[in-house]
Amino acid sequence: MEHECWKQAMQEELQVLHENHTWDIVSCPPTVIPIGSKWVFSIKLRSNGSLDRYKARLVALGNKQEYGVDYEETFAHVAKMTSVRTILAIAASKSWPLHQMDVKNVFLHGDLKEEIYMKLPFGMTTPSPDDVCKLRRSLYRLKQAPLAWFEKFRTTLLNFSFTQSQYDYSLFFHKSPSGIVLILVYVDDLIITGTDNGLITKLQAVLHATFRMKDLGQLTYFLGLEVHHRSNGIF
Repeated sequence: MEHECWKQAMQEELQVLHENHTWDIVSCPPTVIPIGSKWVFSIKLRSNGSLDRYKARLVALGNKQEYGVDYEETFAHVAKMTSVRTILAIAASKSWPLHQMDVKNVFLHGDLKEEIYMKLPFGMTTPSPDDVCKLRRSLYRLKQAPLAWFEKFRTTLLNFSFTQSQYDYSLFFHKSPSGIVLILVYVDDLIITGTDNGLITKLQAVLHATFRMKDLGQLTYFLGLEVHHRSNGIF
């Protein structure tokens, strides 16, 4: 890590993790063997090929976790392609708006139920050599990270009076006298559509306040589907 650009990227990632209250620094319990972590580096480019930024992501060594000790369930629902096409067809036939949102650092939002201890990441020091990170939030490559994120997102929507579909658990809806709103989630990508524009605006505000979100505006690309909007529908 001789180059300053990568050092800066690491510090930015550690700052995000600190602001997210990802862990507490504690003394390692004598019976615990903490898992490790590693840095993954990438260069982000703009659409024209120019340099956007240097990205450093801290990931946990989830392959060192033990079932029944620091993880149990791992399965997380994702939207079915049939549901995606059905929602697009309904929106096209009813002339509903299609909004797209993206969750930044999606797996950092999940709350952990298990006790997981991790060695201090490279680039971080504390006065005591026995200090470790006791994780409060999930990290990338933890075995339960996808499930922890989905449960956090699901709870947020249910508390906002949405109902989870029994046919596709990644589809949520809210019906009221003023209209209907549908939201479909695939890991960190969201489609929002419906007739109640006021509720859609409130929902977007709740999501921005709860998670680190990016509003991508009108839907243009989702799971390999490129969407073009026309006056008579979508293509």
